Amino acid sequence: MVGNLYNKVSKTFTKLKLINMKKIIFFLFTMILYISCEDERFNIPRDEDGNAIITEVSSATTTGISTLDNGFTVNATFPNAKSGDAMKVECLQLQVPSGGGDAKQLLPLAGTQKEATVGNDLKTFITYTKEEAKLMNVGDYVTVVFAGAADYAKQKVEMVTATQVSKPKVAGIEVDVARNEETAYFEVKVEPKSAAYAGTLIAKRKNGVHDPFVNIAGSPFSGVQPFLVPISGNDFVAGKDTMYYSFIATSGGLTDEIQTSIIVRDPYFFLKKTATLTLGGDGAGRDLLINAAVVETDSKAMIALSEALSLKGGSAWLTAGNTIEFVSSTETMYSANNSNDAIAAFNAGTKTTVADPIAGEGVYIYKAVTGTDPEDVYYGMLKVIHVIPKVSVTLEYRIGNRYAHLAVVK
Repeated sequence: MVGNLYNKVSKTFTKLKLINMKKIIFFLFTMILYISCEDERFNIPRDEDGNAIITEVSSATTTGISTLDNGFTVNATFPNAKSGDAMKVECLQLQVPSGGGDAKQLLPLAGTQKEATVGNDLKTFITYTKEEAKLMNVGDYVTVVFAGAADYAKQKVEMVTATQVSKPKVAGIEVDVARNEETAYFEVKVEPKSAAYAGTLIAKRKNGVHDPFVNIAGSPFSGVQPFLVPISGNDFVAGKDTMYYSFIATSGGLTDEIQTSIIVRDPYFFLKKTATLTLGGDGAGRDLLINAAVVETDSKAMIALSEALSLKGGSAWLTAGNTIEFVSSTETMYSANNSNDAIAAFNAGTKTTVADPIAGEGVYIYKAVTGTDPEDVYYGMLKVIHVIPKVSVTLEYRIGNRYAHLAVVK
């Protein structure tokens, strides 16, 4: 009985497989017919050799618009159009629908409907004034849309500021302005989209919210850009840590003003590094300027380990006429990172040419001299982190107390 049941199921399964196979063959046959007729159904264009022509995609670019430009142009290329085709053009802008609702939508902007004709090169352009496109503030934008019988293109155009102001810099390096006599500079660029800027830049400052703006020395600035506008820690009045700045450029009756503020800080050592000096090896010395391991006898070994595992100047570096001295200090002074206080403590302290890494708190102020100019004097601080007797000393150090050092200290 079981055998008969098995035979019936087997025959039924075989019939089902044959039915499914027929369906699959029918489906494949239908697809072949579909594909063979596809070109005719969709009327795919072909070249003279019968190959299907793959059409290109339209594109659009813009000159852009800034706060010192009166208008902008959008250029478009239509590879699928014909010379002489008319393109309807208009601007879309975020607006509240007239039918109501709170959410803004990208809708046609009244008064921006124009027409452009495709040229022999399959290109065309459109121009709008700032007023037509309702571009009033930085960040406002429109989407310019071209629509024709055979092609379409769009381009977003956003209002940007023409004036760019950097953070204070020295030799191209950004710095925190410190209360000292040194001068850093704002790098200010004025770049309208329509043409190179030929005007001047008026720069002003005030040391309090309610104080009046006054011209900065050298204002108005002109000539080669970027305009270099000076800023010094000595500009700040005692007790007032914030300075406000205004930068004004004008062109063709338009004005662009950028405002910023700077908070001054106490003088500080610019950079903090970590180094391990290994006795008797390739890393027994250190070039503190670039934090590079060197041998003790290298001419750039500003600091090195002695046989007694003490810190001193490298032998060749000292022979070249350079000097380094140390004054014992504290973890508190190291953490405060006030270069004025550290230099005063060094001048008032007991100076040595050798520093014991395990004496006191293991913190020292140092003064390294490499020449006769003020920028050849490097004050800094070091803190011993770890000592392996007769093997190595690991330390953390601060260096760079003058803006001029930023060009050489890495």
